[in-house]
Amino acid sequence: MSRWIASLPMYNVTPRHAALWHSLLSDCVTDFARVSARSFDPGDVTIVNAPEGELMPHWRRKDLLLSQTCGFPYRMLGLADEVHLISTPIFDAPGCEGPRYRSALVVSARAWASGANTLEACHGLRAACNGADSHSGMNAFRHALAPLARDGRFFASVLSTGSHAATLQALASGAADVGAIDCVTLALLRDSHPESFDGVRTIGMTASAPGLPLIASRALGEGEAQALRDALDAALAADPERARTLRLRGFARLTGEAYAEIEDMANAAAQQGYTELR
Repeated sequence: MSRWIASLPMYNVTPRHAALWHSLLSDCVTDFARVSARSFDPGDVTIVNAPEGELMPHWRRKDLLLSQTCGFPYRMLGLADEVHLISTPIFDAPGCEGPRYRSALVVSARAWASGANTLEACHGLRAACNGADSHSGMNAFRHALAPLARDGRFFASVLSTGSHAATLQALASGAADVGAIDCVTLALLRDSHPESFDGVRTIGMTASAPGLPLIASRALGEGEAQALRDALDAALAADPERARTLRLRGFARLTGEAYAEIEDMANAAAQQGYTELR
């Protein structure tokens, strides 16, 4: 019976990407088993591409060997107090700078044709957002909009889509006019499905923030957390073509305090009276 669970769910934008992340995680687990101080077998780990149910309970599992979360739940929803911060990926994508990333501000072709070629010009339009607990789709977007909002409002409506891919589909179909998309997700989707962007235009970028952190249960000791960091580096080097397709260049070892920037962005919006994306 498996004793641990592992997942890398945040950038599984296509089945091919999901398979590559699964492969990288499998190599990481194998290397970790080789160097771990405790008796550990790769067969003790169940690797899942898409955890069942809500992600927060998954990230809080005591048997979580490795996963990836968003900076917003890590900093704002209490995960930082419950998990090891293992590392932060470094991606080769427009909008990334080392382990930092931005969100692309995107509009539908119809909105673009109507003159919505700046964020200011999107006032009164229909927004789409992947989720209220997303830094890239909500918090960074809210931070960019806060100076432009009046009486705590900017949009006519906000559609909750459930994912960045669904936000892009809403824009392409005309169900929404504007949204914010994680720049890594955007680059990976452009690589795989460029035709799906025919009805979408990019009008800018949000401020940058630390990227999506890799985490592990604190049931692991500090030495095992370090072994996981080393195993991730080894898995990256094991298959350069896999890394290229994933646009993955490396892993940075940030401190948890680096993610205070995400809270600072939320506070800056609140201080301007823009506490919700609306």
